[in-house]
Amino acid sequence: MSAIRGCAWTFGRDVDTDQIIAARYLNMKTAEELACHLMEDCDAEFPQKVKAGDIMVARENFGCGSSREHAPIAIKGAGVPVVIAKSFARIFYRNAFNTGLPILVAPEAVDGISEGDELEVDLETGSIRNLTTGKDYQAEALPPFMRELVAAGGLLPYLKKSTSER
Repeated sequence: MSAIRGCAWTFGRDVDTDQIIAARYLNMKTAEELACHLMEDCDAEFPQKVKAGDIMVARENFGCGSSREHAPIAIKGAGVPVVIAKSFARIFYRNAFNTGLPILVAPEAVDGISEGDELEVDLETGSIRNLTTGKDYQAEALPPFMRELVAAGGLLPYLKKSTSER
């Protein structure tokens, strides 16, 4: 797994799934359709500003609220390759990996990242380098199984692949 490099978008604490993707859009069918409304209740222009490869960074309890998998799907649909936060809501944590979205817990990194900073993230080692400030941080590295889930695109593709190999 190669390093991820992107521009940081920062958010506060307790960003709930309804802020990530509002309930009024849950009838949309694709990740790309959902991505057109990603975080728009926090910043109406965010869906137009975020670019594929950009990295979302948040404070504590990111993804709290409803247990909808639409939230990580919308994030992936926008091309965001990783979310870094001080902590994640438990159900969002599982939904993220089940949909193939890698997330990293890195409290010190969050404190050292400002919006617009250029970041380089290695999921295998958990290293986060802020290329703008030159500072290095260490997140908890993703266990091999979680990296396999992400590489497969989520739990269902992983299961399909593993059962077809038998």
